[in-house]
Amino acid sequence: MLSIDAARFLGRLAALAEIGRDGQGRRTRLAASDADRAGRDLVTGWMREAGLDVRVDRIGNLIGLWDPSGTGSGPVMMGSHIDTVIDAGAYDGCTGVLAGLAVIEALRAAGDVPTRPLALAAFTNEEGVRYAPDMLGSLVYAGGLSVEAALATVGTDGTVLGEELARIGYAGSEAPGTLRPHAYLELHVEQGPVLEREGVAIGAVEDLQGISWQEVTIEGAANHAGTTPMDLRRDAGVAAALLVAWLRERAGAGNGRSVATVGRLRLEPDAINVIPARAVLTIDLRDPDAGRLAAFEADLRQRLDGLARRENVTVTVRRLARFDPVTFDSGIVRRIEAAARARGLSVRRMTSGAGHDAQMMARLCPAAMIFVPSIGGISHSPAERTADADLVAGAAVMLDVVRDLCGT
Repeated sequence: MLSIDAARFLGRLAALAEIGRDGQGRRTRLAASDADRAGRDLVTGWMREAGLDVRVDRIGNLIGLWDPSGTGSGPVMMGSHIDTVIDAGAYDGCTGVLAGLAVIEALRAAGDVPTRPLALAAFTNEEGVRYAPDMLGSLVYAGGLSVEAALATVGTDGTVLGEELARIGYAGSEAPGTLRPHAYLELHVEQGPVLEREGVAIGAVEDLQGISWQEVTIEGAANHAGTTPMDLRRDAGVAAALLVAWLRERAGAGNGRSVATVGRLRLEPDAINVIPARAVLTIDLRDPDAGRLAAFEADLRQRLDGLARRENVTVTVRRLARFDPVTFDSGIVRRIEAAARARGLSVRRMTSGAGHDAQMMARLCPAAMIFVPSIGGISHSPAERTADADLVAGAAVMLDVVRDLCGT
């Protein structure tokens, strides 16, 4: 069996992790920021050292191509992202990009000549922290959003994505999706506790939850906290609290698969002695079953109508993002299982609770994901950890699956 250069792979992961420390020492590489540029520059250099033909498309996706036989056919693509959340860990996204690079280097070093090209992608704005929606670069690549609309996206800081990509030197000229993959494979840390809890080395990801993001604004009336009787109040804060409590109860009725999160909640005027006139909150609903997700959304609409009547408030809803559940290619999933077992690694099929670029690429070609354990199930945090041995094992499984897919 071939092996990747583990020391180089892990060393690069550590080096990339040092890019983007902010003034508070937090690891923060938001999309199209100066820190993102520094990370892109580093990865671009490594791609070129590996002999890849590096190109950048109009939405800033960074693509490296190796076509040793000159076939020009659809490549087997690996990838993920290098942008982060605020105060991030070292592994989310970066593992998939750098493991893909390690796979290509291992094949080159062994003298293997694939019958079809290999490609490596670092997609723009997977996290969606600065620009919405998340997974934006791969969404555009797969044709789910026009380049023009994506480039016009206004960020949380008032910047425009297209202008920022140009500013950092990563506004390419190639149309996204020009290089249409034969297959897509993504290695990722699990970001959850299942593999570690069960003592399993490899997750063969067979499906991915649907995601519904909404912003709810509740308008009541500000009034004196001491002089306004309870039955005469139009309290947006109470309405928001009732909604949060209902979401928890409703998610619990989803056969253990539905989840609901209120990640942001803001009350106005935000004064201790004033009844809130406005509440603005975000709702994140997820479920791997399309029917259950749609039913949850319908129940939410009904609940909001009821809250408006009961609490005498006005409710408006703004859709932020909506992605259907994804079923990955069963053939690639079986290849992942077989590759893990051939290396003596335990493996189980599983669902991804988080969104990933692979779900967008599945619109274009057969796709699947490989998970490796996250210690404590922690992610989107500087406490995010995965053992070196697990990272290397995941890259080794990807190496074997890619060799199979590209026919070396």
